[in-house]
Amino acid sequence: MLIGELSKRSGLTKDTIRFYEKQGYIKVGWRERRVNNYKEYSEAVLRRLLLFRKIKAYGFSLNEAAELIALIDAGAALCDTVAQVAHERIEAIEEKIRELTSLKALLQSGISSCPRRTDHCSLFDL
Repeated sequence: MLIGELSKRSGLTKDTIRFYEKQGYIKVGWRERRVNNYKEYSEAVLRRLLLFRKIKAYGFSLNEAAELIALIDAGAALCDTVAQVAHERIEAIEEKIRELTSLKALLQSGISSCPRRTDHCSLFDL
């Protein structure tokens, strides 16, 4: 399939697909090219891109997704290994929630101490 179809089927933009290829996350060899030099992407490439999307949907970064896929490729994606990585992601998410909750409280406090006038707001005054 050409990049346009791969983009539609994977839900990723053409630029993202090109970026993944440039970074080495997907590979298309010279034999996978058409006579006009257009790249012909395989179903295996599509499955790999879908796997990247799924892992990233869980909140993992692109590098973390690549590391997990490397484990899968090496046959080392054992439940204990993947569970440990997932627990680390959960801890990072919980920390982010604490940070955002604190930020929310700070903003709410600032808003509640703001005068209810239509003139200058002192919320961000130094």
